[in-house]
Amino acid sequence: MINKQTLVAIVGLTLAPFASADFAGVEVGAYQWTPDYSGTIASDSSGVTGTNINIQDDLGFVDDTHQVIWASIEHPLPFIPNFKVVSSDLNSTATNTLTETLDFEGQTFTVNEDVTTVIDMSNIEYTLYYEFLDNWINLDAGLTFRQYDGVVSLKTDPNGSNIDEHVSLNFTIPLLYLKGRVDLPFTGFFVDGTLNIISIDGNSLSDTEFSIGYESEIGLGAKAGFRAFTMDIDESGLLADVEFKGAYVSAFFHF
Repeated sequence: MINKQTLVAIVGLTLAPFASADFAGVEVGAYQWTPDYSGTIASDSSGVTGTNINIQDDLGFVDDTHQVIWASIEHPLPFIPNFKVVSSDLNSTATNTLTETLDFEGQTFTVNEDVTTVIDMSNIEYTLYYEFLDNWINLDAGLTFRQYDGVVSLKTDPNGSNIDEHVSLNFTIPLLYLKGRVDLPFTGFFVDGTLNIISIDGNSLSDTEFSIGYESEIGLGAKAGFRAFTMDIDESGLLADVEFKGAYVSAFFHF
């Protein structure tokens, strides 16, 4: 899985030379996101599709709190894109008693069994973008490469049927990146929104954020918003049609 300590160290070493440079703008931040879960998953093992499993009704997922950290650097150098890296922890666990028989990765999970499920869609995204407007209205556009390193696993009690099956998620997907921000003059307050989206080869992903925030004169700020993430994919032996959506609160420093 993604090593957050390594990521933070790499980001720090990468951005440190620019932190005092007059020509560069650096932003670092983090937020907590508490989404509700909905949707379905199914395994695709050797061309055999398993049960379409509802992650709420069958597996017991409701909501959880996840951490997201990011860092970006902007510069005035022509033709060279700005850069942003985001690490999202989307690892959650639920335990539920089955009310129907499920098939996952060729194994049968029977009625009345307690099944512990891990859905880990943690990812790191690397965004290259250009700034098209930079005044009280800001507009960025570019391309994001989102690298997934996670797993979906279903496991029963070792003292029962002792089934342990999983699908590893290891793939990278490109996304169109758009971000806009409108500053309310002379107040420090702003509204902003971000969109990452793609639909290609039967796979589609949409990730949107909207927030209202405040940034002080020294660059320290905070914002509160809402994020909605939907994914409909057939990758790494997993069919997933899921949605995570909920509120978040973040803090950042822009220097």
